[in-house]
Amino acid sequence: MNNQLSHFDEAGQARMVDVSDKTNTLRTAKAEAFVALSESVIKALPNNPKGDPLEIARIAGILAAKRTSELIPMCHPLALSFVDIQLQVTLNGVSIVAEARTTGPTGVEMEALTAASIAALTVYDMTKALDKSIEITGVRLVEKTGGKSGHYKREAK
Repeated sequence: MNNQLSHFDEAGQARMVDVSDKTNTLRTAKAEAFVALSESVIKALPNNPKGDPLEIARIAGILAAKRTSELIPMCHPLALSFVDIQLQVTLNGVSIVAEARTTGPTGVEMEALTAASIAALTVYDMTKALDKSIEITGVRLVEKTGGKSGHYKREAK
């Protein structure tokens, strides 16, 4: 594994990585997040006066993936070919899986992570009036493909 961080130049200053010589390949990434909710908040999800929190979160996650380079300074703007956000209500909250794809010179990990994070924050925003103790946990990369570093898949715990 290369332990050099490519977002710093020889003088230690932050820089955008030059990807102009990289080959365009199919690149995919999946990320996840979890929003821990109380039983009462879970029961109230279908009747939220602000609208369907899961649908609003899905749309917010897609929009966030498309705007990642505006939020994270050294991210390249990417032409995303696909973004999908899956939200599933569980016994303890909402499980979120975000997927992003592109064909380009750099990966889409940050887009998937941003999508999962913003979807989780949107669930929080849509339900915070019911409970201030909501927690967002487990934001992490699950899998990525393409590029020089190849395939990565998080091992199951």
